This record gives sequence, structure tokens and C-alpha cells, in this order.
Amino acid sequence: MLRLGLYVLAGLLALALVGYFVGAAPIADARYNTVQAEPPYDPSGRAQALHDTLMVADLHNDLLLWGRDPLTRHDRGHTDVPRLREGGVGLQVFAAVTQVPRGRSYTGTDADALDQIPFLAAAQRWPVRTWTSRFERARYQARKLRRAAARDGALFLLRTRADLDALLARRREAPSAMGALLAVEGLHALEGNVANVDTLVDDGYRMMSLTHLHDNALGGASTGLVNGGLTDFGAAVVDRLAARDVTIDLAHASEALIDDVLARTDGPVVVSHTGVRATCDSPRNLSDRHVEAIAAREGVIGVGLWETAVCGTGPAAVATAMRHVADRVGVEHVALGTDFDGTVSVPFDATGLPLLTEALLDEGFSAQDIEQIMGENAVRVLRQRLPSSE
Repeated sequence: MLRLGLYVLAGLLALALVGYFVGAAPIADARYNTVQAEPPYDPSGRAQALHDTLMVADLHNDLLLWGRDPLTRHDRGHTDVPRLREGGVGLQVFAAVTQVPRGRSYTGTDADALDQIPFLAAAQRWPVRTWTSRFERARYQARKLRRAAARDGALFLLRTRADLDALLARRREAPSAMGALLAVEGLHALEGNVANVDTLVDDGYRMMSLTHLHDNALGGASTGLVNGGLTDFGAAVVDRLAARDVTIDLAHASEALIDDVLARTDGPVVVSHTGVRATCDSPRNLSDRHVEAIAAREGVIGVGLWETAVCGTGPAAVATAMRHVADRVGVEHVALGTDFDGTVSVPFDATGLPLLTEALLDEGFSAQDIEQIMGENAVRVLRQRLPSSE
């Protein structure tokens, strides 16, 4: 009987492991990456006609975190390359997430809380080295995108200004051509080593944010516990990013960190995905002072789609936030930063982006304004920031 009991226990354990490796990641994906309205969507004819002329550039997407093949159309989550193309996206920034502490909160996230990414990495059968290393998680996600681009003749990894210009020329003949740019969300991925910036640049990363959900060795996060400024290590990293022509992303940065980075650097920066406190008062969102500071540096502010960014559940709330930025500092500083697949609920999946174009029309933006907001502004800044050559 004891032997039988052990066999049964072993069998149940095996079934549990199989269930974990087969089902845990898809369940988490479906639970956390939801839409408030399921496709298909029905924008007005006017909005769809305008949207069809746009090249949408989205500054933030977390698709690489999830176990979906980027090139296959899926019925869960917010995006994949087919849905992005259907939504008119011609340039997508794909961000690598490497640490998500349990119990994360806008009122303060503890960097030492249990990290949930190792469990997701194991469930999705990422290489074992990624289970214990944030740096290796970033490298793995870059490899995932490079392999996708190698299998899709119309998906191009953007490394240089020439790559971007080639993409724009290609799209005039083939609108399905799509550029992909790699970003790191939080440089705790460096694991304390400035030299790892060079490795990540060699892997294809061209945009990096200093912090994500929590304070780290570089400085404070907007939702961290201390919210401090740039540390000595952070200053060394910022200098290295500038030397390697990496676009600095100030999303998730504390107010003190934003001030310190702007004081230490020149040229445009981006805030890839955010809201603004004037329309949605949250520590995660930008104050008008920082909206003005980013604009003064010729940067762009990517407004997100999720509820706590814009204090609303539909595209009208996104358009309202964009209107505030445009009225405050000019439409040339407004961009799109959806946060698709970032464990948030959004109004629509990527195929519903024409609904945002419709909301912008309803908000009173002109067709030319919408062209800038939905893509041209982001392209302008990336052209300035990307290196001229490898």
C-alpha cells in the first residue's frame, strides 16, 4: 500500500508539472492581457479611411514576454504581428520585461518582493539561464525577436537611422512592411555591470528605460519606495547610453530621476508609455512640469491606453490626455505608447487602433495632427537618436 501510495503521489506530481508547463503561462496571459471590447471593431468610415493612410508607430509593447509566436495570429492577448499589421502599425517598439515583484502597486513597489518572471520563464520553457538572470532574460527576448524577423521577410529589426529610412521607403511600395525596435524596460537588467550596456546594444537594443516598477541601482521609480534621483552607478550608465546612441526612455522614472537625467544629457528623450496628471492624477503619470521639460528637449510623450494611465476605459480618455499634452506643449510632442500585452486591460486589441483615430477626430484634431500623433513624431525622434551605423 505504501508503494502504491508513492506511485500515486508521483503520478499526481507529474500531472501537476505537466499542467504547469502546458497551462500556466497561457492562463496568466489570458488573465492579465484583456480587452474591454472584443474584435471585430466598427470605426466610422471617415476614421477608417484616415487610419488607412497612417503609419502607426507605437512606443511600447510587451509581447516578447509571452509564449505566443509573434508571427502567428492568436485569440488571446493584445498583439501579434498579423494583428499589428491589420491595425496599421508600421513601427513597433518591443520592450523586454525582466523583473516584476509580487504585490506591485502605484503606492510603492518593493524591489525585494518575490519576482514573478522566473516562474513565467520556467512555465514557458525559456532557457534555464533565464530563470535566475535578468540580463539573460533581456538577451533571450532580443533573440526571440531576431528569430521572428528572420522568418518574416517584411519584418525588419531597426538598428540604425539607415534601417529606419529603408523601412519608410519600403512601406511606400509594401504597406505590410513593419519595423521592430528593441527596448529594455528597466536597467536592473544590467545586474550592476555598466559593460552589459554594450552587450545589449550588440543584441539590437536601441531604447532603454532606467527603471520599471521599482527602485533599482540606477535610481528611483515613480512607483518605488524611495523615489530617489540618479545614483553614481546610474550616472555611469546614462553616460554609456549616450556614448552608444541609445534612446533614453523616462517612463516609470521618479520625478527626481527625470530631473537628474535631463540635467546630465542632451537631445531628445522619450517617455514611451504614460499618462498625464492633469487628466489622471497618479504617481505613475507625468506632471505638467515634466511634460514641458520633455518638450523643451524636443522629445515625445507616448500616451498609454490602460485605465490608470488615462482614468477611463475607452479611446476618448486617451484622446483627452493627448489633447492636454498638445495644448500644453504642441502636437509635435504627442505620441502613442499603448502598453499592449503589459498585463493591463485596454479598450481594444491592435486591430482596434482605428477607434483611437476616430476618438482623435472627435477630440478636434486635424488629419495632419493625427498623422503626427500616431506615428510621425515618434519616427522623427528615433531618426535623431538612432546611430548612423552599427
